[in-house]
Amino acid sequence: MHLLDRRMRILTRLGAILGAVAVVSAAQLSAGPAVAAGGGWVKAPAQGELDCNGYSTVQKSIKVTLPCTDPHGANGSRFFDNGYYVGHDEPNLRFVSNAPGSGDNVTWTQTLPVDPTSTPTVSTPGSDVTHFFELSVAPWFSMAICDPNSYPQTPCTPMSNSNAPSGTYPGGGSAFMELQFYPPGFAPFVNSISCNIPGSTTPLTDGNGGWCAALTIDSLECTNQFNYCNPACTEPVNFAFIQKNGVPTGPPSPQSANLLTFTPNSQTLFFSPGDTITTQIFDNPRLKALEAIVTDDTTHQSGYMVADAGNGFQNTNYQTCAGTPFNFQPEYNSAAAPNFVPWAALTTDISTTFEIGHFTPCTSLSNPVRGTSGYNVCNGAYESATTRDGAVAPATHTPIEASKGDGPCFPAGDTHGLGGSGGETTAPNLVTGCDNFNNGGDLDYDGTPYWPDWPTGTSPTSFPSTMVIQPPGFGKRSQGYSQVEFETDNPASDFLCNVSTGLGCSVPPPGPGKFYPYWSQVSGGGSACVWEFGNIGGTDFGGAAQYGSAGASGNGYNGTDGSSLMPLTSGGCVASS
Repeated sequence: MHLLDRRMRILTRLGAILGAVAVVSAAQLSAGPAVAAGGGWVKAPAQGELDCNGYSTVQKSIKVTLPCTDPHGANGSRFFDNGYYVGHDEPNLRFVSNAPGSGDNVTWTQTLPVDPTSTPTVSTPGSDVTHFFELSVAPWFSMAICDPNSYPQTPCTPMSNSNAPSGTYPGGGSAFMELQFYPPGFAPFVNSISCNIPGSTTPLTDGNGGWCAALTIDSLECTNQFNYCNPACTEPVNFAFIQKNGVPTGPPSPQSANLLTFTPNSQTLFFSPGDTITTQIFDNPRLKALEAIVTDDTTHQSGYMVADAGNGFQNTNYQTCAGTPFNFQPEYNSAAAPNFVPWAALTTDISTTFEIGHFTPCTSLSNPVRGTSGYNVCNGAYESATTRDGAVAPATHTPIEASKGDGPCFPAGDTHGLGGSGGETTAPNLVTGCDNFNNGGDLDYDGTPYWPDWPTGTSPTSFPSTMVIQPPGFGKRSQGYSQVEFETDNPASDFLCNVSTGLGCSVPPPGPGKFYPYWSQVSGGGSACVWEFGNIGGTDFGGAAQYGSAGASGNGYNGTDGSSLMPLTSGGCVASS
């Protein structure tokens, strides 16, 4: 059987079993992008990624569990996509520099966490055995991207500080790049969190035991001041795994994405827990396009992805949703404080974030999703009927249907109905749990990330070890960033919080665990410092208090005007006051 036919047979079966994931035909795999005719609406394919949040009025999303960029609304208000709140929780560490090149060529080095050898437990919140996928579904590195077809629908000049919003100028058209890393333990990626190594059926060792990474670029099809957002393609996303050969697994663009786009293949770069990874994100001067090179310094394997038209990347027309082949490039030359993505909830450009609020462990599941192995409702020590996500919605929020529940949810050991030979398998899930994507996030704050189940050091206990992140550098990494600041967009997800005035806002947010993870700085030898995240002692800047207090400036803590920037020394350490 031809390889493509064989993969199509496997993926067709996968799509039928998952139910929520639509099946694509062989014709769709080879079809080109939709094209606008006379300025009219484009007939969209039945499946794709025209809206990362899954609320397109004309299309069903292939992957509804994709970590999206969190937008804010007009004047810093909450953002609603077709009437649904889509914010989530992103505690962020932003790096700032006025130096040329600091905004378009950045290098990061991190050491991946190691999970406990015991499988996760679900009965004692705050002291359960916890694996990293339960805490953060996608640690990521970011960069602002030039996209004239994204909010505020204005021209932009790649790698130019002239794009920065200022006064009455709303800024150049702007997209947001996240280089996302996905932890092992809860596969398959197309409807869950983790990447399954092709053909693997074994957890921990070579199945769910592998980290993977992807380059994602989110645009926002809204006009200035959010006067109009296209309901058919509000937040289109380009997506491509980091590949050893640089070739996407499937079409990356919102208009052409299919099941192959979100399915790792033999060329997808995988990493093991504990590996040290170096990532360079830069503008390739020959191709005039953004490139990410990811190297596993432990195994000496590497992969890359170029966000250009040749690889199938496209930007989106906000009026028709049509795609145009496009080379994405960095938006700014420097990472100065005024340079940021004007529509993103986080006021940032060069930063690192642990996306949280997307996992709740369960004792049992209920409310099955018809035709799939999934469920919508979590039962157990972490949930109660009165606080379950979607069961109660304050008056400040457009009500979310209770039937959407905590899902998608899957039981421990689930292989998602696949079996047989030829790679038609998925490594079994390590725990019974819910991804909390159907409601945008864990809006009642009762999942694992909001309990003190976070790393306490660089060695695993009943919790995983921390991820260790070295201070980033730019250019040829001979220069470091001069300032740093903490920020979280959590207030928009806390419906007791008035994001305009700051009244009723708190960190930790309301929830039974009364915990919120935080950034710490630890000596990395000599004068150098490294950053760790979780429940780490030492220099922790007040723990959760490091995020400050919400105020009239709107959608975040500390960081809407740069007044909380802290200076860094040449060793990457926060300078003493």
